[in-house]
Amino acid sequence: MSQQVVQSGKVVYISYSILDQSGNVIEQHDLPVGYVQGGNSGLLPSIESAVVGKRAGDQVEIILPPGDAFGERDPDLSFTDDIDNVPPQFRHVGAQVQMSNEAGETKTFYVTSIEEGMLTVDGNHPLAGQNAVCVVNILDIREATPDELASGMAADSAPTQLH
Repeated sequence: MSQQVVQSGKVVYISYSILDQSGNVIEQHDLPVGYVQGGNSGLLPSIESAVVGKRAGDQVEIILPPGDAFGERDPDLSFTDDIDNVPPQFRHVGAQVQMSNEAGETKTFYVTSIEEGMLTVDGNHPLAGQNAVCVVNILDIREATPDELASGMAADSAPTQLH
């Protein structure tokens, strides 16, 4: 294993999983993701902060608040309508419905309930408003090149060798 520690200016390779509050895996990335620690990588600041001082082979668990995970619930993204106004193929809980706004942007809504002849669709992520857990595995650490320091991105997405 590399004896280097995660610190600003190092290229860090990670894999990660995102779990819901019950421990179910929501998203998993087994292929290494490389980024420059402290650069403009787009990685969540809470994740970068949590891995500082860690070494290759370490695992870090981070609690992500809704704003860093699946967002806060937006009550304006939930609609209820008479089931007769909904095409038959969408008349079951879990159905996905693509809706477009005036600007032509599409969003997926999910049928969340059918009660007393009324059907409810919700455009919020099913985990909106909830904390999530991000489990980060640090795979490798190396010095960043000048180009990588300038861009904040690793030149390659995978380490050339795992120690």
